Amino acid sequence: QIPAGKTVAIVGATGAGKATLVNLVPRLYDAPPGSVLIDGVPIREIPLAVLRRQIGFVPQETFLFSNTVRENIKFGAPDAPDSASERAADISNILPDILGFPKGFDTMVGERGLTLSGGQKQRTAISRAVIRDPRILILDDALSSVDTYTEEKILWHLTQVMSGRTTLLISHRVSTIRNADEIVVLHDGEIAERGTHDELLAMNGHYTELYNKQLIEEELEKDA
Repeated sequence: QIPAGKTVAIVGATGAGKATLVNLVPRLYDAPPGSVLIDGVPIREIPLAVLRRQIGFVPQETFLFSNTVRENIKFGAPDAPDSASERAADISNILPDILGFPKGFDTMVGERGLTLSGGQKQRTAISRAVIRDPRILILDDALSSVDTYTEEKILWHLTQVMSGRTTLLISHRVSTIRNADEIVVLHDGEIAERGTHDELLAMNGHYTELYNKQLIEEELEKDA
């Protein structure tokens, strides 16, 4: 159960079932009837277009169209004003990059976003999700291609967007999810632990092991 308006982070090793779990919400995968509900209503009873209109989804594998940056951001919200595109780009910290492009928002993006870096593609996809003003925001490892400094700036902006909005956040970085209202740890397709960052550290279990491993990796990177 996830209370409306709360941010729930999902962590776990590769193959633990994180992406599969969040893909059940927009019905990219179908769970058994009656097992996934929104506001008490089984999602199979909600028309698919209505369901997905309320969801902003940033998948791990970002897909961009061979079109302008602006059109890529406005996909799913084609009637949004240009000011909304700029605000969404600012939230995802892609705005300085766009303003540095030769034609700004009218710069053409190559097929599947070939002309952009991995981090730029992810930030454009975050802008696309934010501009929809969704009731449910799903970020599936959406900050994996940006450095930790850029990640912090995006998270600071996203915290304001996520306020009062139900957010599901998958990440391999503890730094991304430590301030979530609740963290769910998956292990072999099951919920092994759940709680706040401090509560999970006190359990000295899977989450603590993940946290300590990342601290060691960060120290090694600093010494490199």
